[in-house]
Parts: sequence; C-alpha cells; structure tokens
Amino acid sequence: MELLHNAVRPYAWGSRTAIAELLGKPVPAPHPEAELWMGAHPGGPSHLVDADGDERSLLDVLAADPDGQLGQPLAARWGGRLPFLLKVLAADEPLSLQAHPSAAQAAEGFAREEAAGIPRDAKNRNYPDPTAKPELICALTEFHALAGFADPARTVRLLRGLDAQGLDHYTELLAGQPDSDGLRALFTTWITLPQQALDQLLPQVLDACVRQVKEHGEFDLECRTVLELGEAYPGDAGVLAAVLLNRIVLKPGEAIFLPAGNPHAYLRGTGIEILANSDNVLRCGLTPKHVDVPELLRVLDFSYGQMPVQTGDVLAPHDFVYRTPAPEFELSRLEWNAGSDEPVRIDHSGPQILICIDGAVTLRRPDGVELPLGKGESAWLAAADPAVDVVPTSRPASVFRATAGVDSSTN
Repeated sequence: MELLHNAVRPYAWGSRTAIAELLGKPVPAPHPEAELWMGAHPGGPSHLVDADGDERSLLDVLAADPDGQLGQPLAARWGGRLPFLLKVLAADEPLSLQAHPSAAQAAEGFAREEAAGIPRDAKNRNYPDPTAKPELICALTEFHALAGFADPARTVRLLRGLDAQGLDHYTELLAGQPDSDGLRALFTTWITLPQQALDQLLPQVLDACVRQVKEHGEFDLECRTVLELGEAYPGDAGVLAAVLLNRIVLKPGEAIFLPAGNPHAYLRGTGIEILANSDNVLRCGLTPKHVDVPELLRVLDFSYGQMPVQTGDVLAPHDFVYRTPAPEFELSRLEWNAGSDEPVRIDHSGPQILICIDGAVTLRRPDGVELPLGKGESAWLAAADPAVDVVPTSRPASVFRATAGVDSSTN
C-alpha cells in the first residue's frame, strides 16, 4: 500500500475552493479546479509515493507487473489496464449534456473511426477508445444534475404550464405519443432545429420560464435551470433538450448510476465520481464542442422515468456499497461518526484506491505496517497486498473506496 499523488484537471467549469480545501491548499485556487483524478488514465495518471518521497507513475507500475498489481484474472480481462478511474468532481458551472456508448457500440464505433483514418485526438472523433463508459456520481455536497428522460406525461404538463405560443406544436407532438418514441421524435426535432428557428423559439421559452419562476409553481426548479442554461449557452439546442430530462438534487451520500445511453449533465456541486477508464463521450448540447447528431441518436436510450437514487447498501458496520451492473468498478463508503472507532477490514482480489474525504484514518496490515491518511490523501492497494484494516484516528471520518466490479474477471 502506497500514497498517491494525483493530477488536478483545471477545466473552466471547475471550483476555485472545493478541491483546494480538500487538499489543504490556499483558497481560492488561482484557477478553476474541476477534477482530481485517481487512477491510471494516460491523460493524468496518479503516481505512487514511496517512504523516501520518490514517485513512480501508476501506468508504469501496471505495465511492469500487471498480474501483481491487478491480479491475474483482472489483468487478463482488461488487457493489463486498470478498468476504473476515481475522481473528485467539483462543478461551479454546468457541464455539457452528454451520453456514453455501450461496450458493443464503443467497440464498433472505434473500429469504424480507425478504419476511416480519423486521428484519435481529432475534434470530430467520437470514439478515441473501444470501451464503454458507465459512471456513478455520489454527492459530497448538495449536487445538482439532469439525468435520464423524465416521464413524458410530466413533461407535457411542464410544456403546457409554460404556455409559450412557439411550444404548442411540440407540446402536442409529445402529448399525442407520450412514450419513448415520442421522446425520440421531439428530442430529434429540437436537436436538429435550424439556428434561425432556435433563435425564435428559445426567447419565448425563456420568457415563459421567467413567468413560472415568479409564480413559484410546480416546475419552479426546472424553469430556473432552463434560465441558467439559457444564460450560459445562448442559442444552444441543449437548453430545449434539458426540458425533457429529470432534474435531480442529491444530498451528501446519495448517488445515481448512469448507464450507457443515459443523457445527463452535471450542473453544480461536489461529488465522488467513479467511471470506466474511457474517453468516449457523445455530446448533446450545452457545449461549443463537436455534436454528432446521427451518432448521438444511435447511442441514446429513450427509456424514461425517475432515476433511482442510492444511499449505499450496508455491508458491515461503517461500510456502505453502491451497487451497479458495471463490471469495471464498484464504489463503497466507509464512515465513522463521533464516538465510534471500530475498524473496517477491506479485502479484494483486485486493486483498490482509497481517498479520505473527512477526518483521518490509518491503514493497518496484519504484519503491523501502517499508512496514515489525512483529509484529501489517497492510497493504492495492489491485488497482491494483504487485507487491510481501516482504523479511524479522528471522528467523524469518511473514506471512499474504489475497486473493480465483483464480476470484473468473469464477464
């Protein structure tokens, strides 16, 4: 088990306070800090820090000893790659509206673009790698998001409540077919509207949202979100598309799983995100970046309904797991309140990454070797490492733990 030194990604939508506070650095940070990456992504791999302070790239460590670090079954399944990436995500502004492909879609799309000779770093490249990208986001603060298509019946009520003349045709389109096919038809219509038509429709929708907010009606939160997005991304079709999605507010400790094809956009807040180690993104809007509408429509899942919110299943005292069908990852939360100091024994046939979010803990091996983790510090446990006890040394204390999925080596 070794300490990790991790990369911070300075995207424009990031926070100047959340990650800096977590890492004990000066606040505000000199520039937005959006994501803290823990893992072996080629674009920002973690480094293992030994007792002398020397560092080795986790990518190099995995390449030199994939079986010892990952375990032979997992190394064989994932070609020597760490299949997951753990992040602290801190958003002060909305991210792009996007979806991710399934494993089959990613493999096919990657092969197609490779055959076409599209450079992997090209702006119009949809599939820079051949792997799926499921995600789970767990809130550390109140976390706001759009995710999954809302029930069409509710969306029809929202559109009728807006009472914008330019929406009448679209409202009746969905009202006449309030199902997945109707959502596909309306989404496709909106995302392909000519810019001139968008420039006429969007101001009407925004004016209607202003009226709804003043009345504090049923759809106050949705209308506030449309107004925020309209200000941040004027003339963007994603502002209309956002009306079709579930507006979600997560409390700390609550999480949602985003499977292949799920349209989503993180709006603001700080969370722990775990995802497959992939860069495959199909953007829907709320971005100046490339939007490939035909490919997006191939990937999107137009099923609808409320997004299931998880709080973590109890595995043992102080140990909560967020279950998903993703073979690439599993996230669990270790938590101690004041007055409780019972250690948690963690063991896994594959690698593990732990990050201390609050308080302090000590990782203790059966041979007595210890590694303390303070707030913001993280550790790598190789598959070959023995089981470890996580012992709280201050309370409250909170640790998140990332592993490969339970069926990662067999599916």
